[in-house]
Amino acid sequence: MFDSLRKKKSEPAVLSEMLTKQRRYDSLVRALHTDIFRYAFWLCGDKHVAEDITQETFLRAWRSLDSLNDEKAAKAWLITILRRENARRFERKQFDYSDVEQDLLEDVLSTSHEEDTEQYWLRRQIGKLDIEYREPLLLQLIGGFSGEEIATMLELNRNTVMTRLFRARNQLKDALEAPEVRGQSNG
Repeated sequence: MFDSLRKKKSEPAVLSEMLTKQRRYDSLVRALHTDIFRYAFWLCGDKHVAEDITQETFLRAWRSLDSLNDEKAAKAWLITILRRENARRFERKQFDYSDVEQDLLEDVLSTSHEEDTEQYWLRRQIGKLDIEYREPLLLQLIGGFSGEEIATMLELNRNTVMTRLFRARNQLKDALEAPEVRGQSNG
């Protein structure tokens, strides 16, 4: 008799917890889905892959939502999950591009759907940066994270992150000031 009474009392509590978790998750998705997808797209350069990575990120977020203690850290938490999902993508598949020129491959993989040539040029220049410079720059530009937050996500010293951001910006500046770029803008 006590067992059936205990079950009846616990069922509404479980339903209430599930409903609370669902509401929390829904608000997280509504608030951050666009930012997470944008970062995923910058990482992989392919809309469909970015959608898959984003979906997998939010699926993993649902599974471990109870581990998110600070709602203010939700974006950084999701970016960390996303970065791991992207890394898993390469662990699962081993690509063999040895017979293909890297420049040709980059042209084939890049999306030319971008109407604005300046955005396209900037995207290509950012894509040419070494990953150690590109990743912190994207986290700052797209994610809006501070140097301290980026350091935490990438498990680096803050000064290292700030140096990499400085070097990434300088490399982009140098590319912008290159003679062939100036010639294009002048006619």
